Amino acid sequence: MTEQLENLRNFNHYKLNTNVKVTLAEYIWIDGTGLGLRSKTKVFHHEIKQLSDLEWWTYDGSSTEQANTKWSEIYLKPVVYVRDPFRGAPHLLVLCETYLPDKKTPARYNFRWLAQEIMEKAKEHNPWFGIEQEYYLLKRTGTTHTWPLGWPNGGFPHPQGRYYCSIGERNNFGRALAEAHQRACLNAGLKLAGINAEAAPSQYEFQIGIAQGIEAGDHLWLARYILERIGEEFGIDINYDPKPIKGNWSGSGAHFNYSDSKTRGEGGYQYILKTLIPELEKYHEQSLFLYGSNNVDRLTGAHETSEYGKFTWGDGSRGGSVRIPIITKELGQGYFEDRRPAANIDPYLVGSVLVDITLLGGTNLEKLKQELFKSSQPLS
Repeated sequence: MTEQLENLRNFNHYKLNTNVKVTLAEYIWIDGTGLGLRSKTKVFHHEIKQLSDLEWWTYDGSSTEQANTKWSEIYLKPVVYVRDPFRGAPHLLVLCETYLPDKKTPARYNFRWLAQEIMEKAKEHNPWFGIEQEYYLLKRTGTTHTWPLGWPNGGFPHPQGRYYCSIGERNNFGRALAEAHQRACLNAGLKLAGINAEAAPSQYEFQIGIAQGIEAGDHLWLARYILERIGEEFGIDINYDPKPIKGNWSGSGAHFNYSDSKTRGEGGYQYILKTLIPELEKYHEQSLFLYGSNNVDRLTGAHETSEYGKFTWGDGSRGGSVRIPIITKELGQGYFEDRRPAANIDPYLVGSVLVDITLLGGTNLEKLKQELFKSSQPLS
């Protein structure tokens, strides 16, 4: 019975009576690890019609690696909300920024405020993003998750080649979870563009986009939250490590497809080649610092990656740092794909890097690096 309840698919097991007029708002935030998400529920006895109807809230930051016990209160500032696909209408998922008690100083790993500033400076150029989020599905072994779904315990499956966009029980592991995630994201109103099985067995991908400015990061974090919640229902852990399985197995990235009004305009392809590619190469080393932890394990030059310390690009090339899609070349305008970001990136940082390099002359890169470095330091 415990196992049945632990993995219960229907979280509306005890339904709210129709005469109970409340809105359940699930406040969601990024914790002090920079990748983990936390959430808790606030009951409102009125309808939420706009963002200002959602008040600031607090939580214990000493339990999320964002504060010490003597000064532990952290504020939650609601910044965007969507429909709650688990509880249904009128309930909400509420993404929040985190702040220290002065309500002004960002808590550890809150980078959205800085991304918002950068996006605001570049808004006249209308930057668009599409993010390809890869992940592995790890099955439960006792209280730990030690091996990918569908793999022999402690062993290895058939080599890669048969799993990408695969069908069939012998090739595809985890479709039910990925499909449930897709439907839940669409029910929430997120800009989810699609899903597919990836190159390694038990590896999947979902795509966010086309999203504008700060919206890309918001929707990716909310999609990650929903994916983790779906994983709870299936008893499956979601893994974003850039190289979770060593050896001849693909790592996981979060490729960024990017364009602005100039790349999408006439002559955009030549603009990418002659102006943006040199700028991306110029800031290659600085960008990598902001492109996820342990990314050096993934960027080996194998498994459709570039080498970590070398910037390369190519038309239609999935072995380069940057790929220019063949459709962009054919049309003479469009977008390019930055293939360097790891699966465990903060999308606010990567989106800011691309906008800063292509539209703002790299003037904010040092500040982005400083903010990430500050968050990575031990709590005082």
